[in-house]
Amino acid sequence: MIGRKEIAEVLDTYDIDHITIATLGSHSALNIFKGAKEEGFKTVCVYKRGDEIVYRKFPLADELIPVDSFSDVLNEDVQQRLRELNAILIPHGSLNAYLSMDHVLNNLLIPMFGNRTLLSWEIDRNRQRQWLSEAGLKLPKEFSNPEEIDRLVIAKFPGARGGKGYFLANSPKTFEKKAQRMLRRGLLRYEDLKRIYLQEYVMGVNVYFHYFRSVIRHDVELLGMDRRYESAVDSLGRIPAKEQLELGLVPTYTVVGNIPITLRESILPEALRIGDNVVRQSEEIASPGVLGPFCLETIITDN
Repeated sequence: MIGRKEIAEVLDTYDIDHITIATLGSHSALNIFKGAKEEGFKTVCVYKRGDEIVYRKFPLADELIPVDSFSDVLNEDVQQRLRELNAILIPHGSLNAYLSMDHVLNNLLIPMFGNRTLLSWEIDRNRQRQWLSEAGLKLPKEFSNPEEIDRLVIAKFPGARGGKGYFLANSPKTFEKKAQRMLRRGLLRYEDLKRIYLQEYVMGVNVYFHYFRSVIRHDVELLGMDRRYESAVDSLGRIPAKEQLELGLVPTYTVVGNIPITLRESILPEALRIGDNVVRQSEEIASPGVLGPFCLETIITDN
């Protein structure tokens, strides 16, 4: 695995007065570039050919590096260009989705903002659950296979796929029926079913808390919060129940956007505590723990 020594050697070749902020042209790239520009940094975008319209209409990237696939960021010519630009790579969800973690940890010789070791914990649902559980967070029950389903569950799949292909089931029979329908619609692949993650569906409001772990301020800052707008499931209420039953709809949870919300102040203490606890546990897993921004998905119930 690429360690601090190898990254330090790369940084020794950098012109520290001319650092460039780089990221993959996807997910939250525009937000990252806007923040970087406001702080006075040059920016570079590694984008997939065909998506350049975004970065030309919103000219926040000083340099564009086209690739056929995001995995091409591992190519030596792309990495060499990033190092020539004194680039610090900002990881986001698409890095996890399109690059294997083995390649990120062993072949991506670019300084990154964050903790590489924790990325491997973040994308592994079992390790992620261990992390959150040991941090003292309340977690929904999980099921090891569809035959165990005895209540309403949500079926999730690996990677940062934005909810695509997720569905609800309340028994082994309904799981099989909906899974087959998702396969026919092309929202799932057969190999996805081998890596399925079944979690108790908890009724409540999904709220995503955004934090920033600052090692300069020695603090975990709560930056904001939002909820997601998910394509089919959030538009389902426009269709009368009678038609829903007749059509046999199986809604998807594909995320199309985020809606800022203002939380009741009485809920804030818990939001602040869980952020602190997750960072504290991360220090035990891989010192110095979480660096920079992270997000926690929560479900707020009646009580």
